[in-house]
Amino acid sequence: MSSSRRHFVKEVGLAGLAAPLLAPQAKADPRDGAGDCPVTIKHPLNGEWEFRLDPNNEGEAQGWRLPTAAHNGWSTVTVPHTWQISEDSAGYLGAAWYRRRFEVPESWSGKLIRLEFEAVFHSALVWVNGQPVGGHLRKGYTSFALDIAAAVIPGRTNLVTVKVDNSFDQNMLPRGNSYDWTPDGGIIRPVSLLVSPETLIERVDVDAQPDLAAERASVAIRAILRNSSVDPRQVEIGYQVMEEETGQVALHVDRAAIETLGAGAGEEVSLPTGALNNPRLWHFDHPHLYRLEVTIADHGAALHSCSTTFGVRKIEVKDGGFYLNGERVWLMGVERMAGSNPQYGMAEPESWLVHDHDDLKELNCVFTRVHWQQDVRVLDYCDRHGILLQEEVPTWGGATFSDMGDQPSPEVMQNGLEQLREMIRRDRNHPSIFSWGLCNEINGQYPAAYQFAKQMYTEAEKLDPDRLRSYASNSLEETPQKDVAGLMDFIEWNEYYESWYKGGVPEVKRNLEEIHRAFPDKPIVISEYGYCACTEDRPENDLTRIRILEGHDDSFRQYPYVGGAIFFCYNDYRTHMGDKGIGVLKQRVHGVVDLYGARKTSFEALRNQASPVQSLRLERAGNGLTATLETRRTLPCYVLDGYAVRWIVYDQHDLPMEQHETPLPHLEPGQSATVALKFQQKNPASIRVEVIRPTGFSVISAAWKP
Repeated sequence: MSSSRRHFVKEVGLAGLAAPLLAPQAKADPRDGAGDCPVTIKHPLNGEWEFRLDPNNEGEAQGWRLPTAAHNGWSTVTVPHTWQISEDSAGYLGAAWYRRRFEVPESWSGKLIRLEFEAVFHSALVWVNGQPVGGHLRKGYTSFALDIAAAVIPGRTNLVTVKVDNSFDQNMLPRGNSYDWTPDGGIIRPVSLLVSPETLIERVDVDAQPDLAAERASVAIRAILRNSSVDPRQVEIGYQVMEEETGQVALHVDRAAIETLGAGAGEEVSLPTGALNNPRLWHFDHPHLYRLEVTIADHGAALHSCSTTFGVRKIEVKDGGFYLNGERVWLMGVERMAGSNPQYGMAEPESWLVHDHDDLKELNCVFTRVHWQQDVRVLDYCDRHGILLQEEVPTWGGATFSDMGDQPSPEVMQNGLEQLREMIRRDRNHPSIFSWGLCNEINGQYPAAYQFAKQMYTEAEKLDPDRLRSYASNSLEETPQKDVAGLMDFIEWNEYYESWYKGGVPEVKRNLEEIHRAFPDKPIVISEYGYCACTEDRPENDLTRIRILEGHDDSFRQYPYVGGAIFFCYNDYRTHMGDKGIGVLKQRVHGVVDLYGARKTSFEALRNQASPVQSLRLERAGNGLTATLETRRTLPCYVLDGYAVRWIVYDQHDLPMEQHETPLPHLEPGQSATVALKFQQKNPASIRVEVIRPTGFSVISAAWKP
């Protein structure tokens, strides 16, 4: 037996695979491994499926799962899909069915064949050729995979049938109808067949911790192995680490461990810790990634290879603030509520995910949170473009625990723990994950809510001890010291004075000071603030939204222990609680863009408030211009390294004639720089100037006209 630690895997998770962000997928997409080593082949099953609602819940009794089931009553839809965006079923809550046929070639005989669903909201039962192959209940935003090898018929056309239910449920999170977003039912994210050798690497976990003083990083790797064959296998485990951008090998170990896998058994193997010299650190302005490839072989014969991307970065709470790679940072951003475009609902295509997150980057969002587990393509975007994100279990609302007394119900507690485990298992390698969110607005001074958050914190710490944990509290207005927020790694406060709370800026300041007195050693993140036009006495008024944004930001900036602020929210959002709109357009008006992404005036105001550049001033200087910029000393505040100034010269017909760019020096918070803007165009009509991040996104812009 190897000297490395061994653990029996009771519950095998999904392979921790990572592909280039939002890259087009071929029909067979090998997402891990290299060279001639066998890999897991991913065959997408998106596209046309048959679909029907089941309002009387009679589908199982009538045999809709069977290949012989009649075709009448079914329509054709495109998966990913939600029925909530159709006018005739926008308000439907209950059971519905999906089915499609797929080919299994003879060459797949003897292979491990799994059916992967990236998310089904919220409960799924699955059959293949009429045989039950498993399910995933009351967990609507986490992925799952089912072994279907025993049910498929190689060389034949096979049938997969899925029963989905999105009914409000008191034994899951979000609980009942208490949550404020859309309960879009369906197969809301991609579906694939995963075809692997019988002995394989299910996934790999990697923790890369830099030693900033020594300019080295430790790389701890855990491989989750599976042997689905009828014979035991001895495997040799090796790996290499490469820079994602260049492909340069940074670390290579041929034989890190040797393990014996029993027949039909799983093993979790912790490999000896490796080291990276002079690692390229991940930062939201410099999102450097590495790729880890782990391989297993039997007496030199390659069996399987699996890969994942990761980043090397250090996030700490110390001295009452946040430190990223040793630098004190004050972070700002905005939250996006997924599923809000009425054309797509929760079944969002890649193009819309990119659209919205490009908007977030233009809004200078480097720090955000989300109310539920996200599409993996969102996390890939954040990894590659630089957004720190708190991903959360969807525990929302004081009503979640209001009827439970001193302890959460066993069913809800177990559901929360399962969702947390599935979230961390899939997403722990993403460097963009700043912290794990345990719950949101649960009344953290109520006994059952307090105990729930406490148990979730303990579990998250066990599963991922190096990552921060917190929860977004709306119960810090009085006796904050009694709130479960005190157990968290940092304090999150949903601040809604001048909207949901009575009072204004003086109350914001008073409350912040009270929270700080209760938790003097912990930074505070304003995890939500903004203006909701959600009641009759608060009609939509974007100027009010801007006034609250700017006035509250000015308040936050007076307190250095406010380490972050996340405006709520980017978009007006679809919700069954909506007070405006009907059907698929039922919504809350809360954002700086509308449901379709049209920008309001507040978009530019938020962009300016969240910029690390406080001002950009243009002045005539002889035959050219100068651009003088000043960086912020307070929230949002961080070093500007690798930034540039870009300017475009326009003629009298508003046509671009010249473009120039020059790098900026390294700028500490509060420093300024002046750049000479030269051009050849005589008598230009206008010049547009922008400060550009290393990732290519603009942080501030200004225009000059003679």
